[in-house]
Amino acid sequence: MKCTDYTIKCSASILEALKKIDHNNKGFLLVVDDGKLIGTLTDGDIRRQMISGSSMSDAVVFKKDYKFLFEGASFDSVCSLFKLGIKFLPIVDAAGCLVSFVTQNQFEILLLEDRKWGTDINFGEISENNFHIHNRPWGFYKSTMLCDFVQAKVLTVFPGQQLSLQDHKRREEHWVIIRGKAKVVLGGSIINAYPGKYIFIPKECKHQIVNDSDKNLVLSEVQLGDYFGEDDIQRYSDKYGRLTIKGEK
Repeated sequence: MKCTDYTIKCSASILEALKKIDHNNKGFLLVVDDGKLIGTLTDGDIRRQMISGSSMSDAVVFKKDYKFLFEGASFDSVCSLFKLGIKFLPIVDAAGCLVSFVTQNQFEILLLEDRKWGTDINFGEISENNFHIHNRPWGFYKSTMLCDFVQAKVLTVFPGQQLSLQDHKRREEHWVIIRGKAKVVLGGSIINAYPGKYIFIPKECKHQIVNDSDKNLVLSEVQLGDYFGEDDIQRYSDKYGRLTIKGEK
């Protein structure tokens, strides 16, 4: 992450600021003077300035009252600030010079990846893609944690839909039904699933969940192992014609 993509001088025009915000795709800029942080600027600030009558060539009007972190700021301090509804926090050194910044999304994903908090992290390397909603023929899921030893998800299976009959060689799974009722195939058994029901799925055990009700099924899935890639899914039958090793559930 290059701070220059997110910084601007106090004398910059609205047009310059808009171009930078469009380029960095973060919705904000940090205003610096000789390396020192002196303010912040968001796309909302620019919009309000233009509504008040400013033109593209006018200098930006930035916020001089803003929240920030010093290098070495504690976990508790960053949590407290983000609880205020702040979307990003600049990080400065003891002299007030800009060092980096962290967004609320980056901070939350850092924790979901089980990484230790620190202001010296390269936050630009944190990917937000793993924690988006992922749609599937049977419904959708969202990962809630992903690191070297675990992946946790919340799955919603639509009425009348089902996951493929599958197994995994490199991970076991732990299911807890949150809402709804379903049938679970586990090896040679069929289990009735209901809210609070816990189901353990060992490695290489064929399994499937079928929502044969008229309401959404919601379940928590925790995967434990040494690999969580898509190519560790072997399908033996599938309602949606996905009889391949590749692909998600």
